[in-house]
Formats: sequence, structure tokens, C-alpha cells
Amino acid sequence: MIFHHELFTAMASGCEIQLYAPDIVSARAAVSLAIAEVRRIEQRYSRYLPESLVGRINRMAGQSAVAIDRETAALLVHANACHEISNGLFDITSGVLRRIWDFRSGVVPTQAALATVLPLVGWHKVEWNDGEIYLPEAGMEIDFGGIGKEFAVDQASAALHAAGIRHAIVNLGGDVRSIGPHADGTPWDIHIADPRRDGAIVMTLCLLRGALTTSGDYQRYFEFEGRRYCHILNPKTGMPVMTWRSATVISALCLDAGSISTIAMLLEAETLDFLDAREERYLLIDGAGGLRSRGLEPFQRAFKASL
Repeated sequence: MIFHHELFTAMASGCEIQLYAPDIVSARAAVSLAIAEVRRIEQRYSRYLPESLVGRINRMAGQSAVAIDRETAALLVHANACHEISNGLFDITSGVLRRIWDFRSGVVPTQAALATVLPLVGWHKVEWNDGEIYLPEAGMEIDFGGIGKEFAVDQASAALHAAGIRHAIVNLGGDVRSIGPHADGTPWDIHIADPRRDGAIVMTLCLLRGALTTSGDYQRYFEFEGRRYCHILNPKTGMPVMTWRSATVISALCLDAGSISTIAMLLEAETLDFLDAREERYLLIDGAGGLRSRGLEPFQRAFKASL
């Protein structure tokens, strides 16, 4: 059994796959299948690629419906469920807000600018079924940015498993899933970053199998007049969230963990009630740097348990 570690770039993120295989040929073949699946999903669902499915759907907004397949319909079902459980705060039509938020320039949009795009946000307006989707207003968009990378992690993990790999971890820009421990049975160490100190770690969690994601206010942001404005935007107000520095969630699937960690950031004052009612496993870092958590004991080093 050999260890193989491969780095690559996808979805505008640094990515890696670590695995154990009988030999280097098997390892490279499995990694190639997993990366090919990541690339397929990026080509299909990236909003930045005009010829992607999402690009076509957005381009036809206000004109006509676009045919979709079973995979895409399943993602829309998931997005719809997230919209419902978040009281409309998880909204895949909110990507249009990026038109007025430029986190490189560090300028806060005016109310007039917000008023130009907020009417284009609203998942409830979208007409869809298992065969097609229609955005009824010109200028509307869907954006799988909140679930696409997480879905790719799950699909890459499935590709590795189908190739016979039983000890591996997939990491796409910090969205992580393990399909089994190291070959010697020990868990993978996942370091949770301190959102305010570069290189600092607030906690290390141990994962044998399952997924872990973190959403936070420290990856894309700017500060203006003493306030931090991050890229996680409330679709109802068009303004960034302010309550939590980060939210980490552990679940069986990366798609689920990523959606819940994003919803946790969006719910703000209601986050704890939401997570506790669902009995989620989570770590929250609040605005003062304090930690709130539930269900993490099996994932700390003294326990070494799994999902």
C-alpha cells in the first residue's frame, strides 16, 4: 500500500487529494478519475463559463426555459430545500448581488445601487421542474457557488470509491470529505483556521469518514470605517452578514455540510436555535472570537470516532 498526494487547481481554489492505493499506477488512475469529475462539474455549473449549463440558463432569463437533466434537477431540489429551511436566506438567485459588491475595490454600494439588483433576487419566482428551468425576468441568474464545489467533493469521493480506493481524503478549497482513514486506521487531522490570525488554528478535528466544511467572513472581505464586509450576502437586504466569523459543520455529505454552514452564517441571531434543533455537529466563532460548539467530542483526538 502506497501513499499518494496530488495538488491541483479547480473552481478558483487550491485542491488536493490524498489516498492510499496498492501501487502508483492505481493511485494515479483513481486520482485522474476524481479530478475529471471535478472538472466536469466545473464546466457544467460554473457561472463564469458562458457555455456552461448555468451560463445558458442565465442567458435565457426572461426569454425561454432551458432543458435540464436528472443531476441538475437534483441540485435544484437541494437548493429549494435549503431555501425553505433557511426562511429564504439560502437563495441561488442572489449571485446577481456580486454586480454591485466588489471586494477588491472596498466600496460599500449605495441604497440606489442595491435597489437596482434586489428585485432580481427571488428563488420563489423561478419556474422549474425535473425537466426544465425558467428565470422569468431578464437579468435574473442562478448561481451554484454555494453548492457546486461541495457537490464536486462528493462526486470526486464517489469516483475514488468506485475505483477501489478505501483510504482517501478530498479537499477542494477547504471543503473536505474522507472516504476512510489513513491506511493504518488513524483519522485525518482537519485544522480549523482562526479567522483573525493568519496561520493560527483554533481547533483540530479528526475525521475518519464524512465531510467537513467551513464558511466564514475572512476569505473575501474588506474593511471600511471599522466594519468588515464579507462576501456572504443576505439576499433580502443585499448586505453582508456580520454576526459570526465562521461556521464549521460536520456531516456525512459535503453538499449537506456546506449548505448548513452557509445557512448558519446567514441566519445570524437565529443560528444557534437552527443548528441545535437539527442536532448538527458544529463549531461557531462569534464576533468576539468566542467558540460555540455541539457534538464535536467524537471528532476530537481523544475520541477518534467517526460518523
